[in-house]
Amino acid sequence: MRTTRMIIAGLAVCGAVTAMAQERTRLPAECRQEIVRLCGTDRSEMRSCMIEKRENLSAPCRQSLRDRVQASRGDAQGEARQSLRRGAQEIAYGSDPLQKLDFHPVSTDRPSPLVLFVHGGGWKRGDKRNATGGFKAPHYNGQGYHFASINYRLVPEATVEQQAADVAAALAKLLAEADRLKIDRRRVVLMGHSAGAHLVALVGTDPQYLRGAGLSYRDVKGVIPLDGAAYDVPAQMDENARLMGDTYKQAFGTDPARQKALSPTHHAAAPNAPAFLILHVQRRDGTAQSKGLGEALRKGDTDATVQGFEGRGLQGHAEINRRLGDPDYPATPVVDAWLKKAFDE
Repeated sequence: MRTTRMIIAGLAVCGAVTAMAQERTRLPAECRQEIVRLCGTDRSEMRSCMIEKRENLSAPCRQSLRDRVQASRGDAQGEARQSLRRGAQEIAYGSDPLQKLDFHPVSTDRPSPLVLFVHGGGWKRGDKRNATGGFKAPHYNGQGYHFASINYRLVPEATVEQQAADVAAALAKLLAEADRLKIDRRRVVLMGHSAGAHLVALVGTDPQYLRGAGLSYRDVKGVIPLDGAAYDVPAQMDENARLMGDTYKQAFGTDPARQKALSPTHHAAAPNAPAFLILHVQRRDGTAQSKGLGEALRKGDTDATVQGFEGRGLQGHAEINRRLGDPDYPATPVVDAWLKKAFDE
């Protein structure tokens, strides 16, 4: 029973699967045994192992997993419909079907700050609605800020360079409509989780992406990366190769020069976005990468705060995204205070 609970917890998709959905799609015992043989029972590594090695499972077990994911997507789609009913506007910022964003406006008669969120998903998956966490939009609206969550083109059809360009293009679209949307274009913060943390950090340190969208660092007050682990890509290629090596190779290739060019830490000498709040949980690679980025930014005279929170492995990695905005989650008041300072300056 203990092993079964660990498997179920490890396979939960970032909290999107409710208890009812779990019961409807309980994995067969034979499939659970296959997973244990393939990935062991360490819940902190289970999800990454399954992402990388699920093709080694039998066809019936893979089908059971697909049924489970479909159930979770159904719940996420329900949340997405609720989100739109709460007043979110979907806005296209390019011609590709994935170049869209959801804009959650705060009720205001005057221009208000904007928090722009970029989802994670290993650069190859994720969605602006089901990978955002349910607390962020209502919480930041409650703080008096507009909130937007973007989709972007995904690997392998797109490159990481194009993804960073999409982040900049989404921001440019919102700022081009700032008058209509009542956005204060002088007060914008970029936030992202996991792969999204890497992308916002890259846009915040390599000016070519904003410049390509007709913007500059004058258009960004700060950047909040949430538990990223790819700020120094060449170092991460070696650090986490066993579990996530295929994902990193797919995203960043094998050319060290390209890996370095896509590393925010290697761009941390000025110019940068004015300020960074770099948050992490207790993952060895995420902690080291976060501290490394913060140190490099400070050497470049950029204001950078690095702060860690409780949470182990991939469960903690998911929690910081899922619960940010929950008043009872310790990172929420830290981000609130930082945003207030950034927007008031």
